[in-house]
Amino acid sequence: MNLREMERFVEGRVAKEAEPNLVSPGGGLWPTISLLFAASGCAALIYEIVWFQMLQLVIGSTAVSLAVLLSSFMGGMCAGSLWVARYLGRTIHPLRAWAALELGIGVLGMCVYLALPWLGTLYAGLGGGAGAGFLLRALLSSVCLLPPTLLMGATLPTISRLVGSDRSGMAQLGFVYGANTLGAVFGALLTGFVLLRVFTAFTAICVAGGINLSLALIGTYLKAPSEGSENARMDAARNRDTFRDVRAVYAIIAMSGFCALAAEVIWTRQLSLMLGSTTYTFSIILGVFLLGLALGNSIGTFVGRQSSSPNYALGVSQLLLVVAIGWAAFMLAVSLPYWPLNPAAAKSVWLNFQVDLLRCLWAILPATCLWGASFPLALAAAAEPGQDPARLVGGLYAANTLGAITGAVGASVFLIGWVGTQRSQQLLMVLSGIAAALALVSPVVGLLRSSRPDSRRDAARNLVWQFAGGLAAILLIWSVPPVPWALIAYGRYLPMKTDLGRVLYVAEGMNASVAVTEMASGVRNFHVSGKIEASTDQQDMRLQRMLAHIPALFHPDPHSVLVVGCGAGVTAGSFLTHPRIERITLCEIEPLIPEAVAHFFGAENYDVIQDPLVRLVYDDARHFIFTTREKFDIITSDPIHPWVKGAAALYTQEYFELCKRHLNPGGMVTQWVPLYESDLATVKTELATFFKVFPQGTIWSNEDTGTGYDLVLLGQVDPLEVDVGTMQQRLNRADHEAVLQSLRDVGIKSAFGLTATYQGRACDLASWLKDAQINRDRDLRLQYLAGLGLNAKQSDRIYDALSSYRRFPDDIFVGSNLWNDALRRTLGQTAEKKGN
Repeated sequence: MNLREMERFVEGRVAKEAEPNLVSPGGGLWPTISLLFAASGCAALIYEIVWFQMLQLVIGSTAVSLAVLLSSFMGGMCAGSLWVARYLGRTIHPLRAWAALELGIGVLGMCVYLALPWLGTLYAGLGGGAGAGFLLRALLSSVCLLPPTLLMGATLPTISRLVGSDRSGMAQLGFVYGANTLGAVFGALLTGFVLLRVFTAFTAICVAGGINLSLALIGTYLKAPSEGSENARMDAARNRDTFRDVRAVYAIIAMSGFCALAAEVIWTRQLSLMLGSTTYTFSIILGVFLLGLALGNSIGTFVGRQSSSPNYALGVSQLLLVVAIGWAAFMLAVSLPYWPLNPAAAKSVWLNFQVDLLRCLWAILPATCLWGASFPLALAAAAEPGQDPARLVGGLYAANTLGAITGAVGASVFLIGWVGTQRSQQLLMVLSGIAAALALVSPVVGLLRSSRPDSRRDAARNLVWQFAGGLAAILLIWSVPPVPWALIAYGRYLPMKTDLGRVLYVAEGMNASVAVTEMASGVRNFHVSGKIEASTDQQDMRLQRMLAHIPALFHPDPHSVLVVGCGAGVTAGSFLTHPRIERITLCEIEPLIPEAVAHFFGAENYDVIQDPLVRLVYDDARHFIFTTREKFDIITSDPIHPWVKGAAALYTQEYFELCKRHLNPGGMVTQWVPLYESDLATVKTELATFFKVFPQGTIWSNEDTGTGYDLVLLGQVDPLEVDVGTMQQRLNRADHEAVLQSLRDVGIKSAFGLTATYQGRACDLASWLKDAQINRDRDLRLQYLAGLGLNAKQSDRIYDALSSYRRFPDDIFVGSNLWNDALRRTLGQTAEKKGN
C-alpha cells in the first residue's frame, strides 16, 4: 500500500466512524432488527407446533409420519435460504424484502389452517393408507408446509445484506439469529402452556398471524439503512496467513446440524421417560433446547468477532461437544433417573414443571449452547470480503438444515431402533470429533505454511494438544452408558420403586421403548415408555377382558372387530373365544409390541398374534380409521393413557365420529377411561366427548374392591337392550365355553356378574357433565387437562361422584323380571354401601 492509498484508507475509516453505526450490534437499527427477529421466531414456533399437531391428525403420529413432517418443514426452510433470498433482495431493499416475507408467512400460515380439513378429506379419499400412502403423506405435508417455510428460510439471508460479508459482519449476524432463536423459546412455551392449553389452535394461529402482520408493517415503514459496508482490507490483512477451506466449514456445520437434531430426538425420548410423556414435557424440552441454541449464538458471535482464528474456535466448540454429549448421556442414564423425587408428592403440578425444567437444563444445556455457537463461528470462518452475504448465509444455513433433517429422520426412523440410544450417542460423539478435526487442521496447516520462524513449533504444540484431546474423546465415547432397563419400565417413579422385579425383555423401538418384567408373585408387566400398560394382575386382566366381552356379548351377532393397540394382546385375544368372530384387525403403532412382546402373554391372549383370524396393521390407529374403507361390528381400544402426548387424538369428538361411521348396523364401540393418574376435569371431558357422539352410551366399572380404578365406555347408535337371561343361556352353550372360562378367570362368573358392573349412562350424567369441555381435533383440550392431572390421586372421589348419579335403567335391562330384580338389588346395595 503506497502513501496515497493509505491516506484514502484512513480518510474512509474516519468518515465511516462518523456515520451511524449500522453494523455494530449495539448501534443503529440492529437492536430493533434483533427484536423484530425475536418476534418472527416466536411466530414461527407457534406455526410449527400448531401445524404439526393438525397434520398428525391426518397423516398419523408414527415415527415415519413425524419424519415426513419434519423433512417438509425444514426442507422448505433449507430451500428458502438457498434460492428465495438470492433473488428477492436484489430487486428491493433487504428490509422491505423481509417485510414482504413476513406478510407472506402470515397469509400462508392462515391458509394452511383453513385448507387443512379439506386437504385431509381429499387425502383420505385418495387412499392414504398405512403402506401405499407414504408418498401421499409426503405430498400433503409438502403442499401445506413448503410454501410458508420457503419464506421463513429466506428471512435471515435476506436481512444479511444489511451487513458486510467480512468476518465481523457475518459473526455479528449471529446476534440476530440468536434473537430469533430466543423468540422461538418464548413461542414454544407460550404455545404449549398458554395458547393451546387455555385457548384454541385458531387463537394460536391468529396470534402468530398478528405478529407477522405487525412485523410486515414495521418493516415497511422503518427507515431503511444503506447496505452494510465491509472491513475488507483489514480482514484481508488479518487473513493473509490463514489457511482457509470453506468446504470444510460447510461439512462441519452440516455435521453439527445432524448431531443437534439427532440428539434432540434421542434426549427427548429419554427425558420423557423420567418426566412423563405429556405435552408439557415436550414443550419444556423444546424450550430448553432452543434456549441453549440462543445462548450459544450470542457466545459464538462474541468469540467469532474477537478471535483471530474462527476456524480454531469452531474446532474447539466441536471438540467440547464430544464432552457435552457424553455429559448428557451420563446424566440421563446414571444420575437424573435416580434423583429422589416423587412427582405425586408435589402440592402443585407447576412445582413439578420447575423441577423438570431444572433437570433438562442440567443435562442438555451445555451441548445445546455449543451447537448454538457453531453457526456464528462457521459464518466467521467462511466469511470472505466481496461475496454476496445472502449466498454465504443461505449456503451455511442450508447445509446446517440439511444436516438437521438427516439427523432427525435418521435418529427417529433408523438409529434408535437399529442400534439403540447408547450407540446412537456414541455415533454423535464420533461425528463431533470428526468435525473438530476438520476445523482444527486448518490453523495447523496455516502455521505450517506461514513464513514466521516459530510457526512449526506452534504447529507441533497444537498437534500434541489435538492428539491428547482426541485420545480423551475416544475414552469418553467408549464409556457412554446404556439406558437403564428400569427407567424404560418405571419411568418417573423409578426412584420410589423398591421391587423392580426381573426383566424378561427390553428394547427400544422406532416409536416407543418397551419392557416386560416379572414380579416375585408371578405377575408379568408390560411396560411402554416408562409406565405399565398391561399386566397379568387380576385387576388389569379384568379390564382387558371387559373391553372385549362386553361388546361381543351385548352385540347379537358380531363377526368383525377392530382393536386399537395391541398391548399384551389380551383384549384382542379375548375375541377369539367368541365362535362367531371371523376377522380381527389389530392396529398397532410400534412393531416391537406384537412381534416381540405379545408372546410373553401367550397363555392370557390365546396366542392371538399367531391366529389366522388376526390381521396386523402397523399404523397410527387414528390414521388407519381415517383412511380405511372397512367397516366393523366392534371397535375397541386396548388401554392408551390420555396424558401421553398424541393419545388425546383417540379421545376427540371427531375420532369417535370416525369410529361411528365405520360401524356396521348395530355396531358397538368400547373405550377405556382411567380413573387413576387422572382428575375430575379430565374424566368429565372424556365422558362428555364420548357421549356427545354416542348419546345412548353407557359406563361399565372395573372397580377395585369397591373403589375407583377405571371404566369401560360402551357406545352404539341405537338404544341398548340387554337381556341377562338370554345372555346367560348363550354363555351356557358348548360353543361359548371358552368365553365363560375367560370371564371366570378374571372373577366374573356369569352374565349377571358382567352386567352388575353397570355404572351409569349419558342421560343420567347430563347435569354433572354440563360444564365439561369437549375434546376436539382443533384444540385437543384433553391432552392439556390430562397432563395437569397426571400425578393426581382422585380415583375414589371420581368413582363416588359417578355412583351418586347411577339409576337402575329399566329400558336397558329387559327380559325376565327375576334377573332384573336381582340386578336392581345388587346395584342398589352397591350404591348404599358407597353411601355408608
